[in-house]
Amino acid sequence: MQLVNLVQGSPEWLAHRAQHWNASDAPAMMGCSPYKTRDELIRELATGLSAEVSAETQSIFDAGHRFEALARPLAEEIIGEDLYPVTGVNGKLSASFDGLTLMYDVNFEHKSLNNDLRIALPMVGEANSSETLPLHYCIQMEQQMHVSGAAKTLFVASKWNGDQLAEVRYCWYLPDMELRAKILAGWEVLAQDVASYVPQAVEVKPIGRTPENLPALRVEVTGKVVSSNLAEYKEHALAVFKGINRTLETDQDFADAEKVVKWCEGVETRLQATKEQALSQTASIEELFNAIDTIAAEAKRTRLELDKLVKARKEQIREEIVAEGRSALAAHIASLNARLGKAYMPTIPADFAGAIKGKRTVESLRDAVNTTLAHAKISANEIADKIQVNLNTLRDLASEHAFLFADTPVIVLKAPDDLTMLVKSRIADHKQAEAARLEAERERIRAEETARLEREQAESNRIHQAQQPQQVLKAEPSPVLADATDCGTAANESPRGGAMGAGQAAAAAPAGVEQIRQDIVKGVELAAGIPFAATAGEPSTLKLGAIGERLGFTLTEAFVSEVLGVKASGKDKRAVLYRESDFPRICDALVRHINKAKAGELLAA
Repeated sequence: MQLVNLVQGSPEWLAHRAQHWNASDAPAMMGCSPYKTRDELIRELATGLSAEVSAETQSIFDAGHRFEALARPLAEEIIGEDLYPVTGVNGKLSASFDGLTLMYDVNFEHKSLNNDLRIALPMVGEANSSETLPLHYCIQMEQQMHVSGAAKTLFVASKWNGDQLAEVRYCWYLPDMELRAKILAGWEVLAQDVASYVPQAVEVKPIGRTPENLPALRVEVTGKVVSSNLAEYKEHALAVFKGINRTLETDQDFADAEKVVKWCEGVETRLQATKEQALSQTASIEELFNAIDTIAAEAKRTRLELDKLVKARKEQIREEIVAEGRSALAAHIASLNARLGKAYMPTIPADFAGAIKGKRTVESLRDAVNTTLAHAKISANEIADKIQVNLNTLRDLASEHAFLFADTPVIVLKAPDDLTMLVKSRIADHKQAEAARLEAERERIRAEETARLEREQAESNRIHQAQQPQQVLKAEPSPVLADATDCGTAANESPRGGAMGAGQAAAAAPAGVEQIRQDIVKGVELAAGIPFAATAGEPSTLKLGAIGERLGFTLTEAFVSEVLGVKASGKDKRAVLYRESDFPRICDALVRHINKAKAGELLAA
């Protein structure tokens, strides 16, 4: 808080108040001041003009300041510290303090004791509570505590006879942060209303006017009408009735109409009295009575018509003012939704119809609706600010999981802390569920792969069994197996240096064929998928197409994998990759495959 060295009531103090939002004006801003309406405060702040303070009102103010000074020592005794009357500001907000402690931690507020405060405050020595204090006192003290940072306020109401204390009541007021938030938001709304203020004609409390008085009706009869101005009276009266205003807009119009209703009733009464007077003079004068009846009937018709019109137009104006309030609130909600980027705002309750109950003048109707509208705007702004905080939370924490928050229009209305917990909980639950789903998917893939490998192994075993020799190999050497049965003289020589006989050669042949059979089996096993040992850390750079180019014919991945037993080690888009060390293995496997095919043909023969 920054102190302002000003004397209350001085021109400098008044100039300071004109530039700040003052604690004493806060009740009027919130629409609950018994001394000033919200519309009057807006008019003062927008124009800089305020109502003149009468001598009687000034004397009340002076007495209040004197009682305050007399009560300050009592407050110091209760608090246990000295108090200093000061003026302070906190930003745009200002407050004049009846007394503050040196550390600004305790505030003192004094009011002249009245019947309302006697009801609200207990006697000294009884349980003191601020719960029954009228709201406008609480609003003023709440702003004072916001400006000063005080932790509590001693509220004292006293009455003095001269310098002698006649009666005193007091209580401690503690901060109400919810009320304080509404006050701060209320000043922001009031500032917007002041900025958009359009001066209007000052409405003075109207006094009803009647049409010009009709001339006195004079009738004298002696068996017949002796003299009368009835014809002129009739013409004049009917013209007056015709000229009565039936367009009702302002409080003046209503006051005039209500006055005319009473005036017409008086005309009827006087005409009836004149008629009765004439009847007392003669038994029957048709012309006189007809004229009187005509005028009286028109007066009655005008009275009834205008009375009905007053009631209907008053109700119509009440409906128009309420409709204006609802339209203004709808426009404010639309502007908040535009700020939020989407229609997130809920319905804001505003009982305009209830606010105008008991109000009789157009000015009081408008003030009641405008005050209700201001409170609704304050509530709407608080909700919009909360929604904005929640939208920022969703953007920061859940931008990658927006699909989890299809109910955003509902959850943004939660308290920010509750929404943060909800967001984190949903994301954590989703991650846990996703991890479980991925694990289940991996388990499914593992099961399918195991089943596939088992099928491949079964098929390999079947092929292996089918390719085993089904008959005893012939002992006679085959030309194709010359390398195994006829190895030249060295192969036919006996270990002792002599040539082998025919029997010995025939006996040796099956051994060579058996070796071939073993080689075939080995080739089948290699082709069935017995893996080669890979070189550690070797990159996959050799494409399947490049292998085909080296060999001079085309190979498929399935053939290399399932028949030759060399698995691919990687892929680059659609290209199948192998290690460079796989190429010799592929060549060896091809040789074995070819020999196996060749041997299979020979064995079958």
